[in-house]
Amino acid sequence: MAEIDGEHRANVEDQTHPTSCFPTVPFLQKLIAEVLGTYFVIFAGCAAVVVNADKEKVVGLPGISIVWGLVVMVMVYSVGHISGAHFNPAVTIAFASCRRFPVKQVPAYVGAQVLGSTLASGTLRLIFNGHEDHFAGTLPVGSHLQSLVLEFIITFYLMFVISGVATDNRAIGELAGLAVGATVLLNVMFAGPISGASMNPARSLGPAIVSNQYHGIWIYMLGPTAGAISGAWVYNIIRFTDKPLREITKSTSFLRSAGSRNASKQ
Repeated sequence: MAEIDGEHRANVEDQTHPTSCFPTVPFLQKLIAEVLGTYFVIFAGCAAVVVNADKEKVVGLPGISIVWGLVVMVMVYSVGHISGAHFNPAVTIAFASCRRFPVKQVPAYVGAQVLGSTLASGTLRLIFNGHEDHFAGTLPVGSHLQSLVLEFIITFYLMFVISGVATDNRAIGELAGLAVGATVLLNVMFAGPISGASMNPARSLGPAIVSNQYHGIWIYMLGPTAGAISGAWVYNIIRFTDKPLREITKSTSFLRSAGSRNASKQ
């Protein structure tokens, strides 16, 4: 979900071979990282949902929220330096809309993310014998409009955080995984009982494909995508400079200015 390596924050290079339609080895490695990362995120998060339903609410909403937040955090740190750790079509599309990700690579990334989610959902279905009451997808509890608005807001919030910690070179990149994971945890805590707190089209689509349940699926395609794009662009609006923090502090730091004045007096 967030690129944590400073050299990859504005990764817009084309990694397909200039004279061939086949992708390069580094790009294939990125796709594999996205498949595996999305697989483990969806497997762990949806497993918490299924176990909670199967074992008389033993996990609970706080437990489910913690699982989602932790698995996102650890996978960001695991493969963020390889693929950028998007794990989410809405994040990939939002980065592409801001020219921080190559548009021609979007279909491959989205395909990898949906594949990872579908494989994880299929694994859970096999483990739990495909019980119909163990649906790990997302369903609107209230009205469709209520869930749509909520998905827009929480994904806006998530993408705004991702943009701040992963694309702004003034931020502390090492904390990106922690910040993104905490945001997911918070969103699941308050939005989970209403919309399912998807924030991710792949998260909703994978279980829907495996269980053949598509009720309200359009909410989780439209809401998160629109929210992520809006969040990314709003952060770009308030991003007043692309200069690194160390360059800004050379001229604006109060401590540096005070130190210079004291030195001149001496």
